Amino acid sequence: MEVAGKIETLVDSLRDLSPTRVRSSSFDEPVSENDVQRCSWMTLHPSALDKFDKIMSDAEDKQIIMFLDYDGTLSPITEDHDNAYITNEMREVVKEVALYFKTAIISGRSTNKVQSFVKLTGIYYAGSHGMDIKGPTKIDQSDQEVMFQPAIDYLPMIDEVVGILKEKTRSIPGATVEHNKFCLTVHFRRVNEKRWPALAEQVKSVLTDYPKLRLTEGRKVLELRPSIKWDKGKALEFLLHSFGITESDDVLPVYIGDDRTDEDAFKVLRERGQGFGIIVSETPKETNASYSLQDPSQVREFIKRLVKWKKQTLGEQSDE
Repeated sequence: MEVAGKIETLVDSLRDLSPTRVRSSSFDEPVSENDVQRCSWMTLHPSALDKFDKIMSDAEDKQIIMFLDYDGTLSPITEDHDNAYITNEMREVVKEVALYFKTAIISGRSTNKVQSFVKLTGIYYAGSHGMDIKGPTKIDQSDQEVMFQPAIDYLPMIDEVVGILKEKTRSIPGATVEHNKFCLTVHFRRVNEKRWPALAEQVKSVLTDYPKLRLTEGRKVLELRPSIKWDKGKALEFLLHSFGITESDDVLPVYIGDDRTDEDAFKVLRERGQGFGIIVSETPKETNASYSLQDPSQVREFIKRLVKWKKQTLGEQSDE
């Protein structure tokens, strides 16, 4: 009974993380409760585009550091997780923003997979929710690659569990398992909702034999990862430390992400009282982010404006 209750709670959580698209309303329609909730939410988490001038005013004389999630932030959420490519336009703005600000992509994907999607050098990549960090930096005037893997001892276990997980989920049509090096991701975007409880039960059963792993949820995904105190927030702090600016007051970290796993980074920035998070969402959700954007196209527009602002402060000619 207790196990069944936990599975039911887990499935309810998955539904909460998979909201339906907001329906646009006309002036002739009555104001709905959803409209009121969204208005209230937007008051707490205003659009980063609408508040761009204020954000840049706060950024004056500060060193901006950009942290970006990948899926749902730089690329749209896709039915096929292997085809979640960013557009050429998005790639160009990320390439350009990295010329002016230190930029890191922190993703649940493996570092190698994110690199294969983004195809950019000169930026930092933190895959597996920050458990696989790579990137160029300069230390003592010499080029040295940042590399940090806090869960390296778990690799043999992860490699062992991936086969077990694939076998356990084989009977669930539409379920796929993605090996993200330090974590295993079960995608169920194509799974009939009636089969979600069965899928959750199969995934959760793996923990019985592998108690050193833990289960987390995201947007249409379940993940098994090492039970260590490490997440995207810890990765953000590690990168700031690597940049040598952990204690600096003139730094403004900006983190843009769309998923529950990004909340760890939003929380770090809020608790530091330095920098801010931007949640990417079309629907209201509980968040530690200060601002919001609706989708990747708005993320691209925000980054474009940021680059244009920086060029103007440096007296450079904007491309527009």
